[in-house]
Amino acid sequence: MTKALLAAICMAIFPAVTLAQSQVSFGGGGQDTSAPVEVTADSLSVNQADGTALYSGNVVIVQGEMRLAAPRVLVIYSDTRSEITRMEATGGVVMVRGEEAAEGERADYNIDDGQIVLSGNVLVTQGESAMTSERMVVNLDDGTAQMSGRVKTVLQQGGRDGGQ
Repeated sequence: MTKALLAAICMAIFPAVTLAQSQVSFGGGGQDTSAPVEVTADSLSVNQADGTALYSGNVVIVQGEMRLAAPRVLVIYSDTRSEITRMEATGGVVMVRGEEAAEGERADYNIDDGQIVLSGNVLVTQGESAMTSERMVVNLDDGTAQMSGRVKTVLQQGGRDGGQ
C-alpha cells in the first residue's frame, strides 16, 4: 500500500489527523482569548512582589468554551498587574472544549499567544477515538493542535457492531 493511499484512508476514517505533522483539531473553532477568565479554587495565595497568584485545590478555570481543571495553577500577571499573561497548571491537568478533552501532567497557557502547551503523558479524546503523546501545543485562535513525542492514535470506526 502506498503512503498516499494510506494517508487518504486515514484521513477518510479520522479527518482530524494529519499524518505528516501529527496535527489534530481541538475544540472546533477559534477561542476568544480576550474573554474574561474565571478561576475557582479551594485556596489562593497572592504574591504582590512578583505579580503571581497561586490557586490550589480543585482549581477550575473557564474562559469562553474552554475549561481547565488542575490541583494547582500559578497565574502570572503583566508588569502593570492589570491582566493575566500566563498560567501554569500542574499536578494532572484536564482541558475540555466542546466534546473533546485532553489531559496531561502540566499545561502552560500563554494568553497573549493564544497557545496552551500540554505535556507529560498527554491523552486526547475525540468521541470514541483517542490519541496519546508526550506533548501537545494547542492554538486556541484556530482550534488546531500539534502533537509530538511518540504519537499513538486509536481510531474507532462508526457503524461497526462487532461483526453481528
